[in-house]
Amino acid sequence: MSKRVTIKTIADDLGISHMTVSRALAGHPNVQEKTRDAIRKRAHEMGYVRSAAAKAMRGDRSPIIGVLIPNLTNDFYARFANALAEKCEARGLQLIINLTREDPEAEQSALTGLEELQARAAILVPTAHFQQSAASQVDGSMTRIQLIRQVDRSDAIASVLVDDHEAICAAVAHLSAQGHRRIAFIGASQELSSGRARFASFQEGLTRCGLNADDNPAHTVIPSVETGYACARQILAAKDATALICGGFELSHGALKACIEANAIPGKLAFVGYGDPDYYGWLYGGLTTIRVPVADLVDCALAQVFATDETDRGVFRFAAELVTR
Repeated sequence: MSKRVTIKTIADDLGISHMTVSRALAGHPNVQEKTRDAIRKRAHEMGYVRSAAAKAMRGDRSPIIGVLIPNLTNDFYARFANALAEKCEARGLQLIINLTREDPEAEQSALTGLEELQARAAILVPTAHFQQSAASQVDGSMTRIQLIRQVDRSDAIASVLVDDHEAICAAVAHLSAQGHRRIAFIGASQELSSGRARFASFQEGLTRCGLNADDNPAHTVIPSVETGYACARQILAAKDATALICGGFELSHGALKACIEANAIPGKLAFVGYGDPDYYGWLYGGLTTIRVPVADLVDCALAQVFATDETDRGVFRFAAELVTR
């Protein structure tokens, strides 16, 4: 009967330390890519198979990364998950995608399941009623990283956020320069940190342009394609705005659908979307939108997965940009 291949077996075969082999197989960033690839290749040739049971008994974290997002129909969430999956694969990590549907119970169930799997980290878009006690970081526990929204503001949990303040203000200025004096806004519920921030940015943009907030209709709702669609239909029916700024991915999708059905673009309503799916580049000759830096968010979130020093954790913001077309 052949002897089981272990990390020590591989280390002895290659003449390197078992710690280097262990880190390479775990996808640790401190191991050079060339060395990591060589170790993985030799481990495969020797028939090495990781022992999840042994890792669990030692209290080690598994090479599993969980991502908790409301859905995969949202263009941003789909792009983020796809890019993260590719990065995880390159590092020998396994990505588990959990859909919360904005349900805090589903969110907590997913986090519990990831803990049971000894997952290394969970990257989550927290629900409005995220249980802050569940996010408390203790030594050896699963790392949690907040994405897009910040609910838990403790030092122990990192946040990777979008700074879209200037982009939203620029959207108001762009429309104002075109002569629009009544600009509508559809944003996420102010129960969400992102919803509050984007609404405040819209109001500041109006102030900068000398526009009265009371004359510019704003809707803040639970973010979904359906609510974006309903709000846009209401704005179109009321005929109380000549332009619209969207403050969310799904809201933008729903609002655009309503505008297309009403033949409101181009002509009746100037449209500024949120996010930049491919079709925004050619629809109606190109739609002006607020673009979010997906690649930067992915890289930062993954860097936080491997952060070993508490001082490396914190709040990281990446600027969105207004793309005019």
